[in-house]
Amino acid sequence: MKSTGHCLIASLTPFHSVILKNRGRFSSNFLYGSTSKPRTLCAYHQKSKLPSTSLMGAERYPPPWFSVAPMMELTDNHYRTLARLISKHAWLYTEMLAAETIVYQAGNLDRFLAYGPEQHPIVLQIGGNNLENLAKATQLATPYGYDEINFNCGCPSPKVAGHGCFGVRLMLDPKFVAEAMSVIAANTNVPVSVKCRIGVDDHDSYNELCDFIYKVSSQSPTRHFIIHSRKALLNGISPADNRKIPPLKYEYYYALLRDFPDLQFTINGGINSIEEVNEARTEGAHGVMLGRAAYSNPWQILGLVDSAVYGAPLRSITRRQVLEQYQVYGDSVVGMYGGLKPSMRDVVKPLLGLFHANPGNGPWKRKVDAAFKHCTVQSSSLAP
Repeated sequence: MKSTGHCLIASLTPFHSVILKNRGRFSSNFLYGSTSKPRTLCAYHQKSKLPSTSLMGAERYPPPWFSVAPMMELTDNHYRTLARLISKHAWLYTEMLAAETIVYQAGNLDRFLAYGPEQHPIVLQIGGNNLENLAKATQLATPYGYDEINFNCGCPSPKVAGHGCFGVRLMLDPKFVAEAMSVIAANTNVPVSVKCRIGVDDHDSYNELCDFIYKVSSQSPTRHFIIHSRKALLNGISPADNRKIPPLKYEYYYALLRDFPDLQFTINGGINSIEEVNEARTEGAHGVMLGRAAYSNPWQILGLVDSAVYGAPLRSITRRQVLEQYQVYGDSVVGMYGGLKPSMRDVVKPLLGLFHANPGNGPWKRKVDAAFKHCTVQSSSLAP
C-alpha cells in the first residue's frame, strides 16, 4: 500500500524545481484612513496606561504583527501544521469553536483542541452567548496551552448570528460582550481579545463602533481587538457576500488607533499581499490579519512573513521539503479518530494552494485529487 506521503511526493514530481517567485505587487487602490479619517472625534478615550508587556500575546513569541484569520472548515489542525512549516513567526488562529461544543465534548476534547507544539504562537477562538458555557469552555481549553483566547463577535453566518444569536450579532450588546470577556479572562491565564466588524446593518456609525470598543475595554480586561473593516449585513446574504458587498472602511480602523491609544488593534479585511501588510504597518497598524489570501496562496504569503514582516533571514526551504515534512504529519493523523476521520482528503486539502498562480498548478491539483482514488495510509504509528 502507498502512504499519504508517497502519493503526495509522487504527484509533486513535475514541480520539484519550482521556487518562490511571482510575488504579488502592492495594489495602488488599497485605501488607508490616514487621509480620510472622520472629523468627529470619538468621545471615549482610555485614561489609564497599560503595561506594554501585557498588550498583545505571550512575551516569549514575536508580537502578532501578522496573523492568519480564523476560518471555519479551513484553519484546522492540518492547515495550521502546513502554515507553521512555511512560517515560524505568523500567529495562527483555530477555527471558531462554539463554547457548547467544547463543553458537550468534554470527554473527546483532543479532537477539537489538541495541536502540535510547533504551532505556537496559536490563538483559540471561541463563540457563544451563554456565560456559564463560556466559563466552562475556557476552563477546559486552558490545559491545552493556547497563547490567547479570542472571542468571536464578527461571524455573520445565519447559523451563528441568526439562529445561534452570537457572532457579529453580539456587537449590538456590548455589555454582554464585556461580561463574556470578563468571564473568559477569569478562567484563563493568557491574554484575551475580541474579533469584530465595524458595525451591523444600520448600526454602522463610527460613534457606535467607539461605544462598543469603549464599553468592552472599560468593563473587561480586553485590550486587543481584531477589526474586520467591513460592517456585516444580517438580511440573509451569505457569509461570502458579507466578505465583499459591504464596503471596506479602513478609516474607521485608523481612527480607532487615534482615539484609543492605550488599546491594540489588528486590521483585517481586503489585504491580500505582504506588500499590503507592510504598507498597513507603515500607516500605524499594530497588527495585520489575512484570511483566504493566506489559505489559498500559502507559499507566496506565509513564505515571506518571517523575512519581510519580522526581519528574519530568508529561509532556503523548498516546497518539496515542506511536502516531505508534511507527509510525516499526514501519515500520523489519517483515521486517528476512528473510521475515516480525518480522511486523506481532509489532510491534503490545505496543500492544494501550494503552487497557486505557478505554471503547472492545474496539473498539480489534478494529480493530488487523483491520488485520493488509490492511496491509503501505511503507518506504524497507527498499527494496533
